[in-house]
Parts: sequence; C-alpha cells; structure tokens
Amino acid sequence: MVNNAGTPTTMQSTSVDVAALFRRLGLNTEQAISGTYNGQWLATSDSTIESFNPSTGDLLARVSVPSAQDVEATIAAAKSAQRELRKMPAPQRGHILRDIRTALAEHVDDLGMLITLEMGKIKAEGRGEVVEFLDVADIALGLSRQIGGVVLPSERNKHFMGEVANPLGVVGVISAFNFPIAVFGWNFSLAFICGNASIWKPAETTPLCAIATTRIITSVLEKHNLPGALCSLLVGGGAVGAQLVADPRVDLISFTGSEARGKDVGVECAKLFKQTILELGGNNAGIVMADANLQLACRNIVFSALGTCGQRCTSNRRLFVQRSILDTFTSSLVSAYESASKRIGLPDKEGTLVGPLHSQNSVNAYLEAIEAVKAQGGKVLFGGRVLEESEYTDKRMKGGNWILPTICQFDSDKDVAIMKKETFAPILYVVPFDTLDEAIELNNGVEQGLSSVLYTQDISSMFQWIGAEGSDCGIINVNGSTSGAEVGGRFGGNKSTGWGRESGGEAWKQYCRWASVTINWSNEVGLAQGVTFD
Repeated sequence: MVNNAGTPTTMQSTSVDVAALFRRLGLNTEQAISGTYNGQWLATSDSTIESFNPSTGDLLARVSVPSAQDVEATIAAAKSAQRELRKMPAPQRGHILRDIRTALAEHVDDLGMLITLEMGKIKAEGRGEVVEFLDVADIALGLSRQIGGVVLPSERNKHFMGEVANPLGVVGVISAFNFPIAVFGWNFSLAFICGNASIWKPAETTPLCAIATTRIITSVLEKHNLPGALCSLLVGGGAVGAQLVADPRVDLISFTGSEARGKDVGVECAKLFKQTILELGGNNAGIVMADANLQLACRNIVFSALGTCGQRCTSNRRLFVQRSILDTFTSSLVSAYESASKRIGLPDKEGTLVGPLHSQNSVNAYLEAIEAVKAQGGKVLFGGRVLEESEYTDKRMKGGNWILPTICQFDSDKDVAIMKKETFAPILYVVPFDTLDEAIELNNGVEQGLSSVLYTQDISSMFQWIGAEGSDCGIINVNGSTSGAEVGGRFGGNKSTGWGRESGGEAWKQYCRWASVTINWSNEVGLAQGVTFD
C-alpha cells in the first residue's frame, strides 16, 4: 500500500516526527537510498524496493538494490577486509566493539523507533530489540580476553597439545523482518570479536533498519582506520541471498527465516561444505497443569502469544491445558484477550500493547489459518477476523494491517493439520490433556523444536520437563514464557527449527576455525597409542 502520490509520505502518519528521525539516522528519502555498502555506498542499479509503515500503509522510502556485480564486489571487499582484521589481537577488536556499542547506545531510542515504524513493534519492544544488540555486544566484549581453546595432556613425552581458535573468515547473515536489527547484532558482535567480516542481507521489507544500523557501525570502523567492508550490506531479494549462499568465499551462513527456505539454504551450503546457523520455524507450545499458578500462567501466555503481534519465532502458538481446569482457564484467557484487544493501536503510542501484522501477506495467512481452523473442527473462542474501521483507535490506522488476536479450541490435535504448521500471526490453539506424559508427547509432536514452557508448582514435573523424557526443544522454560529469552544462553531450536545456536553460551565457537595442535619439543619421534615404527 502506498499513499496517493506514490512517493515517500510527508504527512505526519504517526505521532513521530519521521523526517527528523530519518535525518538523525542519515536516511535521505528525497531519492532512492543506497542499500549496498562494501566500504562505500553504491547506487549502480536502477532496481529499487519500497519500505512501508505496516501501521498506516504509508511509503517510508525507496531503496536501491545491488546488481549481481555489486554482490560479487561486496563479497570480495569483505574477504579483503577480513584479512586485515584477523591480524588484530582480540582485545584490540574488543576496544573497537566497545566503541560500536557506545555509538549504538547513543541511538538506541531512534533505532527502536525505526523498528516501530518499519516493522510494527510497539515502542517498548522496538527499543528492547536494540538493547538486545547492546547486551550481546557486552558478552562479546568479555570474550575478547577469553577466546581460546583448552590445553590437553599428551601421552607422549615432551609434547604439548591444545586447541586453537582462529578467525573463520566471512560470515553471511540473512535476517528476517521480525527482528530487523537484533539478529544481525547477535551475529556481528560474535563474528567481529572472533576476527571475521560480516555481510548482512536483511529482509526486503525492513531495509531502513539495516541501513541505519550499518551507517552507525561503519562510521566507528572508519574512525579506527578499519575497512568498512567488515560490516557490508546487501539489501535485496532472494536472488541476492542465493548469490551470497552460493559463493565459496563466504565461510558461514547464518539464516533466519522459513523452514522451506532454510532447507534450501542448508542443501546449498552442504554442497560447498559450508557451515550454517539455521534459525527456522517455531510452533511453540505451553502446558498448563492444574497445580499451576494460573494467574501467572495467563499473564505469561498473553505476552508470549500477543507480543510483536504473534510474529516472534518464539511466540506461543499451541496451548495444552489440563482437562480439569480447561473451562475455567480458557475463560480467564478469553477475558485477558478482550482486555488486551482494547489496546490495539499505533505502536508508537504509549499504552499500545498490540500493533499490526507486518504485511498484507501476513494478514492473508492469518485469514487462511482461521478458515482452516473451522474446516478442521475447531472453535473460534475469540477474534478470528480483521479489525473493522469503526474499531480503529486512530484514523491513521486506515491502510494498516490490523487483525484481532485469536484463540481457537480443538478437542485434540489429531488430524488437525493447521496446528502442525506455524502461522506467523497471533493465533493460539488450545487443546485439553489429562496427564503430563500426554502433554509432553503433544509438545514434541510437531516437526519444529524451538521453545516451550510448563506451568506447574510440582518439582517432579519440572525436572521431568527439562530432562531426557521432557521437552525436545532447544529452549525449555518453567513458569515463564516461550518468548523473551535472555541473551546469556544459547538461542536456537532443534529438529526442523534447524539446530542453530546464536547469542550466548558457547555460540561464539561457531565463528572460529578450530584446530587441535601438537608441538613436539623433544628430540625424539613420539607416536601415540604405543605405536613404534623403527
């Protein structure tokens, strides 16, 4: 959707002074903004994409996309830049990353608001996403003086053994629209501190977030006399991403997106024996036991199901409720949805809890899922439709992607295909169960395995849930929520979610070229396993 003029809007489509925000972030919308950076901003292609405000439908800007030759040149520039960075000791890289973090922190509110305008997150979530980048940068700063392997005892006399972590090379980061800054931040922070160059291919629908972030980072790199190509940018569609994936000079691909596209990426990378970090579908579940703190459970579920309008990879999509409390708990949940739905509105406004879906395609997927629910025997307990114009809390919402959060109920998940599929929208499927063993089987009964949560006050249930016979997800919670993970732990999922891990823990090790080293400092030939060769 575009405004009538077909040009970036100059009207005050939100309560934000968009023009002033763009000026502070270096975004000049008088002409197409360059979406290609490899040490310099390129605008060699006549092809452009458009960025829209999902709350209003207004055109925010046009962005020029790279040609195949631009992509080739950018990969070459990143490869060359990495050869310079790998010579620098990790503690020195830490000093530079500290300055990058400081520069980003100075723009935290502006970047957060840009996420709100371009992606559709409410203000608190937009700002929180940028803070997530800062938090992972803090982790990377600590790593700058800790990166390394272990010293190992050798069975051979006067031999030294150990593991050495060296820079990997060039990291390609293909990110999704729902976290238009944070996912790159996770990857860039760890990749940079480990001595690598990054090439960012953001989602086509959130190019401005990527451009603004790249401008801030590269300005710091250049002040330190480092090549800006260490943080290269390629805004474009699938062809750009495919070229990045297929190039053997890119040593690792971190891909966040759909399972279908992730499979393609995985196959292409496997052909080149290229490393991957895949963050794909979620389809996350919550389990509510009768002994749970039901008020706590309800509040957590509302956040995890409605946060980012149900467009987080960790959003709660399936909910299994113990049969003895099904009616009572479902009634409380519907009441909570009714209250939350009164706070649907422009995401830049204070007090808004639920913003828009990101695109009209998302609205279409939402409506298709509702029809599938009805066809497969489900009942819509709340929502299930687009928001009517008479329900808008602001006239500027006209043209946006507005729907009602939805609760659906099934008697079981057997033969309910829609529950096995992730729909990127705030639709929660409720199903009763009788025993914890049954609920765990339901939780594990989908192809995806990202996040999960159990609500209980029984310690035996808690430890069963996190153990070998419990949830098979990469993220397991008790009395929390499926979404909102902290950065200190490794983030990622199992099964068709892709097995990738990012952010905290030992995720940094994926950005290194590892070697087991042995040094013989004797004057004798030393052979292991008791072998002699005389």
